[in-house]
Amino acid sequence: MPLWVAITVTAALFQTWRTALQQRLRGQLSLNGAAVVRYLYGVPFGLMILSAYWLIFGGSFGMPTPYFLLLCALAGITQIFGTNLLIASFGPRGFAVGTAYSKTEAVQASIIAVIILGEVLPLLSWLGIGVSVFGVMYLSLAGRGMRPGDLWRATLQPAALCGIGAGFCFAFTSICVRKANMELPGADPLLKALFSVVVTNVMQTMMQGGWLLLREPAQIMAVFRSWRDSAKVGALSAAGSCCWFMGFALAPVALVRAVGQVEILFTLLFSRFFLSERLKAKDVAGALMVVAGVVLVLAGSVRLS
Repeated sequence: MPLWVAITVTAALFQTWRTALQQRLRGQLSLNGAAVVRYLYGVPFGLMILSAYWLIFGGSFGMPTPYFLLLCALAGITQIFGTNLLIASFGPRGFAVGTAYSKTEAVQASIIAVIILGEVLPLLSWLGIGVSVFGVMYLSLAGRGMRPGDLWRATLQPAALCGIGAGFCFAFTSICVRKANMELPGADPLLKALFSVVVTNVMQTMMQGGWLLLREPAQIMAVFRSWRDSAKVGALSAAGSCCWFMGFALAPVALVRAVGQVEILFTLLFSRFFLSERLKAKDVAGALMVVAGVVLVLAGSVRLS
């Protein structure tokens, strides 16, 4: 198995786990408060991961350039906007549509990567990306009584537009991350990726933490009082971000995002074995589509290499 595949699957697992834990914070913190703990508590863990890697493998990189810092800032702020747009899509009766359209992130990332980074993918990988995205959208809508015509008519509704916007922001974040890694001087792409995580998380802490201080100052103390739960979220967030950044450093953005769709499979497994919820036939069918899409993507990547 290529290293980038294992790293991407691990990133999806950490992200699913972090999301599950972060839901608990919604009862203790506001929306922005629950979001800022990802970065605030993630910075120390990111530093520990970076330090551990450096102590084990060594290596070095050059002085960060202004362009590198700009790319990290863009990655940080677009991820924040993407998260807010995704949450905005969860309005009344808009959850299914918003979630489904946000899953077009893999396709959007592929197209943007072709335009900005000049990445070239074989037809088989494009087919796999399309199949996996369709499978994820199907899972998002399964059991909600929506037919293809209903989804098409909902395309211009606010929930759909916010979902598409969220997907675009997450896709653009991926592009900025890969571009930042290419901009930072140094021979070890993984070491550079881990450093980029720390820089980006520090910037996100300053951006969203500053917003919290201005708009919801009472939440600042609440964020620190919840340190027991928040530290777990920060640790998983840092671990997940490190894996995503390393994946983008090793493989084209489109391939990493397509394989990252396995996140929804972890969500299904979590609901089945931890929450004891029964899987429906539609869930299994959607999961098989996602798996089939990922297999096609990997088959295409083998041809590409």
